[in-house]
Amino acid sequence: MFFYQDATFKQLSIHRVGNKAQDEFYVLSDEPVDMSQDEILSELLMQYFMKPFLKSNEVYRFYHPNNDLQLNEVFYFVKQFFEGKMGFHETSVQLAKHLYEVSQHPKIKGGEVYIVALDNVQMEGTDHNAIGIFKSENKEAYLKVYPEAAGFGLEYEQEAININKLDKGVVIINDEQDEGFKVLTVDQTNQSEALYWKDEFLKIQTRNDNFQQTGNLMKVYKSFVNEKLDETFELQAADKIDLLNRSMDYFKTKETFDQQEFEDEVIANPQAATLFKSFQENFEQEFDTPFQANFDIAMPAVKKMTSSYKSVIKLDKNFHVYIHGKRDYVEMGFDEERGLNYYKLYFENES
Repeated sequence: MFFYQDATFKQLSIHRVGNKAQDEFYVLSDEPVDMSQDEILSELLMQYFMKPFLKSNEVYRFYHPNNDLQLNEVFYFVKQFFEGKMGFHETSVQLAKHLYEVSQHPKIKGGEVYIVALDNVQMEGTDHNAIGIFKSENKEAYLKVYPEAAGFGLEYEQEAININKLDKGVVIINDEQDEGFKVLTVDQTNQSEALYWKDEFLKIQTRNDNFQQTGNLMKVYKSFVNEKLDETFELQAADKIDLLNRSMDYFKTKETFDQQEFEDEVIANPQAATLFKSFQENFEQEFDTPFQANFDIAMPAVKKMTSSYKSVIKLDKNFHVYIHGKRDYVEMGFDEERGLNYYKLYFENES
């Protein structure tokens, strides 16, 4: 879905943003950083900034509570840059100032902010230019060992940045501007006060197109089968795998999703279907992501979910049983003489 291997840096500006609530200040650079003379530095920065986004599953869009995208500061400044109405460095300055204004929680750490202009970022199969905003908050001590005449010398850097640990970042893809761009974000601080990055600074919400609808529905159904159904029904592992296999077959063979049809053909139990609707509603409320009763199935989302729909039963450390269909060909029982459970499998041909 997202690839940066062919992407190139066009420009980079670095600023420092403190915590406004702690009476810290921001420090703005006068001009962008010249990276043209150091290819290795560019490669290291590309890895530092972009590699964490390979694991990003959610695509977001900018929004504003008043339903006017122009009031979203990050959207507005980035849009000005993409349209050539504001220079890159001035855009970076405005973004840094805005980040400072929303850094109001007393536990928010100050740090360097890197704003990057990128070309040839691939998103969902097509190349685009993009802007990245990254913040480093946590510093580490590093040792450097080097050879010298008597053996080896030793130096250290007390406040260095680990390029394998990006604290916060966002990549804004110049695509679907009218809907709020395509936005990817990472935040690895895992603290409640860190919500300011998404909620206050960026103001983003999950994109809810066919790709998102397909992926979310499959995720919710998988969780429903594996976590919820046991509370009401006595299911064996083979039963759960059968339900997941039937849902995967549905998404692979249908062009459109129909809620009623899915309940009749896949769930095939009115009580379980009612439970699934309730499970969906809880997801909608928790993530503010409503489901549509009908939508076009996005095959890229189906392919993305295929690997997580596992059809294997693990029996102790001795056997793995893969089930791809024909639930009625699998029986489970208990051997009282041996005191062990068993599976009985029926088949026509051995291959």
